Amino acid sequence: MGHARTTHPDDDGSRDGLPHATRLWVEKVLGPRERVTDAVALHGGSTSTMRRLSVVGRGGERQLVLRSFAHPFFARHAVGLLSREAAVLRLLKDTDIPAAAVLAVDAAAEHCAHPSLLMTLLPGTVRLTDRGAGHRADLLARQLLGIHRTRVAPEARPRPYQPWAAPESVEIPPSTSRPRLWDRAVDVIRREPPDHVPRFLHRDFHPGNVLFTGDGDAPVVSGVVDWVETSWGPADLDVAHCCTNLALLHGVQEGMRFADRYTGAGGALADDPAAHLYWRLLDALSFAPDAGKIAGPWHDLGRTDLTPALLGRRLEDYLQACFERYGGTERSTP
Repeated sequence: MGHARTTHPDDDGSRDGLPHATRLWVEKVLGPRERVTDAVALHGGSTSTMRRLSVVGRGGERQLVLRSFAHPFFARHAVGLLSREAAVLRLLKDTDIPAAAVLAVDAAAEHCAHPSLLMTLLPGTVRLTDRGAGHRADLLARQLLGIHRTRVAPEARPRPYQPWAAPESVEIPPSTSRPRLWDRAVDVIRREPPDHVPRFLHRDFHPGNVLFTGDGDAPVVSGVVDWVETSWGPADLDVAHCCTNLALLHGVQEGMRFADRYTGAGGALADDPAAHLYWRLLDALSFAPDAGKIAGPWHDLGRTDLTPALLGRRLEDYLQACFERYGGTERSTP
């Protein structure tokens, strides 16, 4: 998921791209003495429009964030997505997880031009540079462990996790010189999912969804965003998703180190290497056949060096590294 890159063409032509109906809804939520003075598109994603709203009232100026689903596909699913995110943010309100606070939600677009969620603005920025990546990964591991330790009453648990890859739908990159490697990876996820202890998952945890404050040598996690995919499932899957993203962003070795960073912070993952391999490949294969499809948001955040060709090579090398560490004797199903 993530932060969207631009406003959408069906906005009503207002000077800042905020549709008139949406502005009226926001100002009704805020109260009669507050008004929106500016709306600026945030960068770094592609599924929703994220805007930073400047609001002025008797108490001065404050900044809020508005998430809207304008793309038809996501708009169709917005009731589930935004309702789930709002519920999760309310659940996290009394925890030490640095998440935004919900102000209002119009998941069915009954008032807004598009399904929308209004929330507080978290401090910090997304940081994707190679410099300092290892130290930030340590902080990511500790933060993810904190998320997994969140206590949730049975009636408040999010939906069970949904896999983002299936053996029958994985497309092997047509240009690969290692088709056997891909076949082996697909064979691994043909199995039944390994037994696991379910936990509270962010489900889309990666460097693009974590904010930092502080200078480059002493960053501090200041926010975790994008809770629309929050699920109940294995910690291995959340870890695997961050591993894949780190491998693509910073190289295979950073992707391979993250699980060790997580366990070093006190987290528990599958003891059986074959089980761990299953979760790693289940996530990695969801990026096939074109790992470059995620490059757009990263380019917007300054990583223009991440070409589709480079990301494709890194994904394939990451699959190989996973086999070498967790399944060196793995063989394809006859």
